[in-house]
Order: sequence, then structure tokens, then C-alpha cells
Amino acid sequence: MRLTILGGGGFRVPLVYRALLADRGQGRVTHVTLHDLDPRRLDAIVKVLRDQARGHDDAPAVDVTTDLDAAVTGADFVFSAIRVGGLAGRAADERVALELGVLGQETVGAGGIAYGLRTIPVAVDIARRIARLAPQAWVINFTNPAGMVTEAMAAHLGGRVIGICDSPVGLGRRAARALGVDPERAWLDYAGLNHLGWLRAIRVDGVDVLPRLLADEDALTSFEEGKLFGADWLRALGCLPNEYLHYYYFNREAVAGARAAEKTRGAFLLDQQSRFYERMQAPDTPAFATWDATRLEREVTYMAENREAVDAGERNSCDLDSGGYEKVALALMRAIALDERTTLILNVRGRGALTPLDDEAVVETNCHVDANGARPIIGTPLDANAAGLVTTVKAAERDVIRAATTGDRTAALRAFALHPLVDSVAIARRLLDGYLATVPGLDYLREESRV
Repeated sequence: MRLTILGGGGFRVPLVYRALLADRGQGRVTHVTLHDLDPRRLDAIVKVLRDQARGHDDAPAVDVTTDLDAAVTGADFVFSAIRVGGLAGRAADERVALELGVLGQETVGAGGIAYGLRTIPVAVDIARRIARLAPQAWVINFTNPAGMVTEAMAAHLGGRVIGICDSPVGLGRRAARALGVDPERAWLDYAGLNHLGWLRAIRVDGVDVLPRLLADEDALTSFEEGKLFGADWLRALGCLPNEYLHYYYFNREAVAGARAAEKTRGAFLLDQQSRFYERMQAPDTPAFATWDATRLEREVTYMAENREAVDAGERNSCDLDSGGYEKVALALMRAIALDERTTLILNVRGRGALTPLDDEAVVETNCHVDANGARPIIGTPLDANAAGLVTTVKAAERDVIRAATTGDRTAALRAFALHPLVDSVAIARRLLDGYLATVPGLDYLREESRV
């Protein structure tokens, strides 16, 4: 089976390769093509993969290319993990927003809108090329903002593009372990949008054990989300929100924490990864050890400003165990390629699974997966507050997609102005002007609306 990774020089690619090395089953990936626009980054990651492959006689073969058409032609699966504008673009997204007193996080609020406006035109071009050159391929989208990027690509690939995120699975695993439950035995009832969802039940042998967790103060505050949100608020909600909802429920504190930080998250990662890729150019650098030390530093500092803002303390070792997006991707590939039926939390067109959203809206929820792809499971409706938030954010996402695919500047302004984390039309105008003045890749919005 042939896998192509777009953004193949990206820092997290070794996580995917590690999962491929551990896969001993039938129909495993035998060939990986890494595509990236930066040959230096490709060279660095190939060195890490070469270290990982030592001792594995049947490790998947790896080749590299900067030619997108060549990369996707003949692929069975395509992972899209691109970062348009690089980490410098992310740092600019954050800075423009924070200077105006609003959140600049890369997938949430103003920063997410800016990132989507920059990314969707490129993602749509990729989708069109895959539809033409590899119509049999399945596309697994890692690219953020994952929900809106997947929805934009689905207009050209239909159900053959599926978005993934490890946040819901990571939340479910941490919650199950806090109760002493094996996460593999737990059914997670999760629904919402990417980075805007809620874990509403944890069923073990048909019994929902979430109420027991909510009632146990020590267990509830023993893991990341319990520390971030606080036991009282989680009990008031009656469910466990995705960690990214901290930006909504504690917005003032999150913005204050980000503004007080020495560096934004994007600026920190830009410095950290610049050092990593620079060090990897030296011939004697221990590739895997260097990568792994950098990865651990990245995990330990994740959402540090949010934890500091609410005095949540340092991350425990259990919190460093994410949902393993590479494991989710591998499970998804195997289910499709080998018709190994399974259930995963994915980003797919809702098809009525999440009212009041329409059928074409991409949502993040439980899905049945087999050789025919992923089908969302219709579950319990969202409560009124969650439904209102999801509907509002989806409307903003739709405006981002419209702006990015038609050049409609008014739609871009509306996306900023109507997002719940931007509280002023005047600020929305300044955000749009600020991004146009400082962030490359938005030239198509410089003219007045063409529609």
C-alpha cells in the first residue's frame, strides 16, 4: 500500500512513521512518499526516519519529492499535513490578534480565521489535483483548521476526504484512566466541531461512567481538562469539553495569559523548530534523539499560558499522552483498505448526525468506518448552549470558506465580526486590515468583494 504525506518535512511526520513500523498486519503500508516545498526540511525528516528504521528489515521504503503531481499520482492514501505560511505565518496570526486584544490561537477565533483564509485556497488546489490524478485515493486531512479545511476539500473529493484530530481520543483516554478504566473498553459519546466538541458519555459494558467521574473530585481534577476547567464548571456542564473550549469558557483569562507570555505559542515553536532543522544539517547530529527531545519539550509546554492563567499547574505524564493522531490515522487506513470495521471520532460531513446543522456541514463525531469510508453515527442532540455555539462557529467557518474560494472580502469580514470570540465589528475590520497588511497569502482579498 502506498502512502503520500503532504507536508512531509513537517515535525510530526516521525510519529506517523513510528505507527507504520509498529504495524505488522496484512495490507500494511510498504512505501511512503514525502512531499514538501522545502528540501532542507525533507532531508532532516528523512534522517530521523532512517534512524527509526534501524532494526526493521521490512520498514516502509521512503522517497521524497517537491513535485506535488508526482507525489499524489498512484497513491492509495494521501495524508494532508501542510502549513501554509509556515510557523512564521502562525506567529503573525497570533500577533495581529493579540495586539487588538482578541485571541490569536491558530484554530480558534481570529487566528483560526486568518489561518483558514490562507490555507483553504491551497487545500482546494490539492483536492482538485488528487481528484484528477488519483481519484481512487483516500485523503486523510490533518491540516488545520481541520474542520473547515476538510469541508472545503469535500466539495471536490466528497466522502473520500476525512479529517482527523487526536484531541477527542486523548480526552477520552485521560478520563477513562482517571476512573481506572481501560480506554480500549470505553465507548466515547463525543460530538461537535473540530476543536469545539464535548464528551457527553463514557460507556463501559453499556453503563455510562461519566457521572461517577464528575462526582469524584480527586479523579476529576487528576488530568488536563479537569485542571483547566475546574471540577465545579465541569459538573455544571454535565460533560467534558474539548480542551480548546477553554478559549471560549475562559476567554478573558486565555487572552490575558497569551498577552503576558514572553512569546506566543507560534513564536515559541518557530524558534524551537528553526533550531531543530538547523541542527539537523550537521552530519554528526543524532537524528532521532534530537527530534525526540524537541518533541518532548513541545508536549510539556502545550497550552502553558492557559494552565498558568487558571493556576492549573504543570502537565502530568498522563497528560502528555495525546490521542495519538498517527494511531487514529492508521486505524482509519486499515478499516478502509482491509474492510476492518471499527468506530472512530472523525471529521466528516454530518448527514443529519448533528442537528441543527445541514447535511453537508463537516462535524466531529463518532463514525462507523469500513471499506466504504466513514459514516457519522446519529447520537443524542446537543444541548441548547452547545448547539448555539456550534451553529455560530459553523456559520463563521462557512464565511471563511466562501471568502477563500470566491475572493469575497465581505464574507471574510463577516467571519471575523460574527465569530463569538471577536466582540466588535470595528475590531473585525481592523483584524482583516491587519492580516492583509502583514500576512502573505491573502492578496486575493485586497480588492473589494467580486461577488
